[in-house]
Amino acid sequence: MASDLSAVARSLVVAVDIGGTFTDVTLQEPGRDRSWHAKTPSTPDDPSRAFVNGLRLALEAAGARASEVRGVLHGTTVATNLILEGKGARTSLVTTAGFRHVLEIGRQDIPRSANLYSWIKPSRPVPPARVFEVSERVAAGGAVLVPLDEASVRLAADACRAAGVEAVAICLLHSFAQPDHERRVAEIFREVLPGVAVTASVEVLPVVREYERSLATVLNATVMPAVSTYVARLVDRLQAEGVAAPLLIMQSNGGVAGTDVIRRAPAVTALSGPAAGVVGAREVAAAAGLRDIITVDIGGTSADICLIAGGRIALTQSGRVGEWPLPLPMVNMVTIGAGGGSIARVADGALTVGPASAGARPGPACYGHGGEDATVTDAHLALGHLPPSLLGGRMTLSREFAVGAVQERVADPLGLSLSDAARGILAIADSNMVGAIRVVSVERGHDPRDFTLVPFGGAGPLHGCPLAEMLGIGTVLVPPAPGVLCAEGLLAADRKQEFGRTVAGLGTDPDTVFAELEALAGSWFEAEGVAGPDRKTTRVALMRYEGQGSEVAVTWPGNLAGAARAFAEAHAALYGFTLELPVQLVTLRVEAEGALPDPVRSSPQATGEATPIGTTDLHGPEGSQPAPVYERGALRVGTRLTGPAIVVQLDATTLVRPGWTAEMLEAGSLLLRRD
Repeated sequence: MASDLSAVARSLVVAVDIGGTFTDVTLQEPGRDRSWHAKTPSTPDDPSRAFVNGLRLALEAAGARASEVRGVLHGTTVATNLILEGKGARTSLVTTAGFRHVLEIGRQDIPRSANLYSWIKPSRPVPPARVFEVSERVAAGGAVLVPLDEASVRLAADACRAAGVEAVAICLLHSFAQPDHERRVAEIFREVLPGVAVTASVEVLPVVREYERSLATVLNATVMPAVSTYVARLVDRLQAEGVAAPLLIMQSNGGVAGTDVIRRAPAVTALSGPAAGVVGAREVAAAAGLRDIITVDIGGTSADICLIAGGRIALTQSGRVGEWPLPLPMVNMVTIGAGGGSIARVADGALTVGPASAGARPGPACYGHGGEDATVTDAHLALGHLPPSLLGGRMTLSREFAVGAVQERVADPLGLSLSDAARGILAIADSNMVGAIRVVSVERGHDPRDFTLVPFGGAGPLHGCPLAEMLGIGTVLVPPAPGVLCAEGLLAADRKQEFGRTVAGLGTDPDTVFAELEALAGSWFEAEGVAGPDRKTTRVALMRYEGQGSEVAVTWPGNLAGAARAFAEAHAALYGFTLELPVQLVTLRVEAEGALPDPVRSSPQATGEATPIGTTDLHGPEGSQPAPVYERGALRVGTRLTGPAIVVQLDATTLVRPGWTAEMLEAGSLLLRRD
């Protein structure tokens, strides 16, 4: 069949998501409603190598040629890793005279998990020695108090050159209200320092709050050289493979954008991989008729949790990447260090799991790459939850190594049996994830029992049932391809961009500002090649009560009075109360979306009963119990499985625990129900 298909013209779309442990690929042929998946180990030293390796595997499975690929979508963690590891470019900050220490002062907040008496403020991405001042001053309302002194700008540029910086971030006081000074400073720097990456806050985040705006601009500058280099290398590798299709990259807001946007504002990709997974989970749930879900994306290194109510993915501008607030619009989720590679350690008689991870190399002990620490994956294998090989047989797992690591590193130090130690590792990992799920649900006014849990990622379906049991959730939806759902989410994403402006204290007419922002959105639509019928814009207002320090976003109803009512309702839903105080309009935002073609939907085989391909022994609290093993691809619509059971497939393994039943839905997902 593959050779016959490759003999005719084909139009393929490929999506590649690079994680810390594995790189996931989905190749689709929309014209024939066909799709293929591939999964390959990531290559942290050069992520583009894993990208091409995965692409080749998918094309081989489809019997297709690279020249037949018409679209390429990508989720990347390059910017995220640079920020988390502090390995970005040597950067300087240019700011208004008198505000040299805006980054050092920061905020008075101490992380919730930190010890109040021992917490030390982390070193800033740019030290005071590389912060340079220019003479100018704009008032909060936009009035020019001190004209820009261009001589001081050129002196600052000379200082940057002397400091040997690779990137410059420009963030002047109140430039969101009057951007002319900041734009002129950027022009001079680009003229004087042609080989240096220059970014201005009005190009990244033209909104109120000096510390957050300065930090976002600095982080954007620090990752700009490396991301630009990576994107260029990736485009070159694709062309060398014979792929001439345009490259679209996932952003933290759940939408994709072209390479020009990403090169200019690479910080918008900081949570692009997890955002793609949330988009994919929403599409899978919608196909199953579900609109209220909690997504749990468990990979090799981390777990990303998001709540979707009414089918709407909420955005936040209060997100964080590692130690740093990053107030760019991003999918509202919580990330913790819990994944298949999370290391279990015993210290002072106590067992901890994560956040340290074995990563792709050496990986869990069972990978046989020299890893000696016990991990969550090793615990699953020791308990019989995993098959002896992964990735369609291309990756063999060693139960001997897994058992040895759990026994030596956990069971013996704690005086436990092997199975008790392995279950303890999983219980702690599950408990950590439950805490994060409660953050996105209970702490935000939602009862998790009213939602369906959607676990995905390579390790997600192994944890679906125990997490649901701990939360009192009665249904779990396992996507058709849970291990590559982030890649599939890329195919379900639309082009997306936000355009915002702070208006607090400026006395401007909201309709005028919205019109100006929509004009910017129109220019973006043109640059991205979005046709008129595929364009959509949404007006959003960020509001607060007078004296509050944070805002709540509401859809703009057309007038200020209606917006105030919508804000009161949203505030009451989020916090449980309203205040008898004036309501302030802080920031206006236009969300622009350009629709892309719908992805191919999975279609399982016709109805019928499935036959187990084998059995495995599951080691539970009451001892060993045999469980049938099913091949996911052989399950028909309406097939019902009674736990305990194991369902295996190329990209993930699903554990159906005792007391649960699983049913194959017409949409291709497995719906697990608690008895």
